[in-house]
Amino acid sequence: MTWILVVVRLAGEPSRNRVAVWRELRRAGAVPVAQAVWVVPSTPAFLAAVERAAELARRGEGDVLVLEVASRDAAGESALRDLFAAARVQEWAEFVDDCGKFEVEIAKEIRVEKFTLAELEEEEQSLERLRRWYRDLKARDVLDLPAAVESEARLRVCAAALEGYADLVFRYLHGNPVGRDSTSGAEVGDG
Repeated sequence: MTWILVVVRLAGEPSRNRVAVWRELRRAGAVPVAQAVWVVPSTPAFLAAVERAAELARRGEGDVLVLEVASRDAAGESALRDLFAAARVQEWAEFVDDCGKFEVEIAKEIRVEKFTLAELEEEEQSLERLRRWYRDLKARDVLDLPAAVESEARLRVCAAALEGYADLVFRYLHGNPVGRDSTSGAEVGDG
């Protein structure tokens, strides 16, 4: 695999310039390998992010040296892949953790019977945030890590939980008692 090595050179002050470049590189999925040195796989998506970081550096009266590199041996390639994979696995784990928090939040709203349109809208926004985050992580995961499969499954569980909650909200708002199905008398909302 070919990699892009990014060397950032900026003045120490003001720090906002360094922080802006750092944020852009982190957002793109770049992995730090040394102080002010980052690495990403050489793909068009990553190159666009590196260009954005370089523009931020130029605005801060600095510059970015961008080099396309390949490892000289299997050990070096493995080290870069492992570094990049570890960063992605950590991101996927954080994503799965937030999915769990979302599921707990939905369960709590059902338990306390908070069946309002305002709450439903808030939860829909939370799910959309998870979906955007998933798309961003998936775009950076050029190694197709197994953690992405688990994350996709958890996102589907979140979507199903929200769908169930939305159904309960609409039942409640339309006068159908949430605890009982009006046609069969069976308990609903406990699943």
